[in-house]
Amino acid sequence: MRFAVLGLALLLASCGNLPRGAGIEREVLAHSEDTVAGTETAEQAGVPSEFAVEPISRDNLARYAKWPSVGVKSMPWIKRVAQSNSRIIAPGDSVAIVLWSTEENSLLGGPNQRVVTLPPMQLSSNGQVFLPYIGQIKLSGMSPEHARSAIETAYAAVMPSTQVQLNLTEGRQSTVSAVDGLVRPGPYPLPDQNVTVLDLVAQAGGVSPRIVNPQIRLQRGDRTYGTALSRLLDDTTLNTTLVGGDRVFVEDDDRYFLSLGAAGTRAQHRFPQAEVTALDALSLIGGLAAERANARGILILRTYPQNAVRRDGSGPRHARTIFTVDLTNADGLFSAGQFQINAGDLIYVTESPLIGTRNVFGVIGSVFGLTNQVAAIGSNS
Repeated sequence: MRFAVLGLALLLASCGNLPRGAGIEREVLAHSEDTVAGTETAEQAGVPSEFAVEPISRDNLARYAKWPSVGVKSMPWIKRVAQSNSRIIAPGDSVAIVLWSTEENSLLGGPNQRVVTLPPMQLSSNGQVFLPYIGQIKLSGMSPEHARSAIETAYAAVMPSTQVQLNLTEGRQSTVSAVDGLVRPGPYPLPDQNVTVLDLVAQAGGVSPRIVNPQIRLQRGDRTYGTALSRLLDDTTLNTTLVGGDRVFVEDDDRYFLSLGAAGTRAQHRFPQAEVTALDALSLIGGLAAERANARGILILRTYPQNAVRRDGSGPRHARTIFTVDLTNADGLFSAGQFQINAGDLIYVTESPLIGTRNVFGVIGSVFGLTNQVAAIGSNS
């Protein structure tokens, strides 16, 4: 009886159908060197038929870095152009003008009336307003102080010793909008010509805490520009100067990578920062599953566009490429810390080949336990 049950256990173990949570490395990479034309291997021909396998090591990092990135949303950005700190009047702005006169009989007021307040006026599309006894006068392109002086000069010809007070209210052409992704979205007037994207972010209360790896988007006219907020913080030349009518919003970084197999977690992971290395990614997925993972068999699966494939090593040898990471040696660890993960990559942690052996011994142990129980029952009956 004992030997019959043991034989059944060995038969089941030899079938290779014991449950596992991931594939073994040699199984996943089994077809990397399929034959070409029935004579030479794919590796010899330089054209893998199924996929290419590339080890991540110090000797290969520089070559991989020159290969195209995939899954990147390419958007243009505008560098900063320094402007004057003064306020500039633009079409659509409104001005409120107060006239002060020392004359007893002013053209605009009654007897002994020293102050005349004109109703607020909006600049026309050509930047002009109409003033009594003066006619049309262009104020756009001037600072408020320059405009005030120009109005005084114009009135000096008809009302000597007149002094002018001017208050400016910015219109839509002198306003920018914080659209979304900021704590206090809304319209914000430009106090001068030198307001930058980061100035607006600060005015609007900063980035909303719900945003992951914030991406700045700037809409100007019919074009949209974009970059990571971290780039603006690192490089002041990218802190773009805003112009009236600009719309700014902040959104999540929508890039992600996947983890499967004997990984700490099997899920979709968002990029928490602009650049994520293979070591960063392994940390984000919770490392390797204890007692199951093969630390020598970390696979990174990536799909390149077909037009990026090259035979001379200047690009991937196959559109389907598997990068391998060995975490059991120093070169593998250091190199994984320099290898960049691309959006859409799959990190597959293979299972240790010893797991099958452990499962076999587990089954045999269970069978011996069952046999002993059956023998004990037989001896007691």
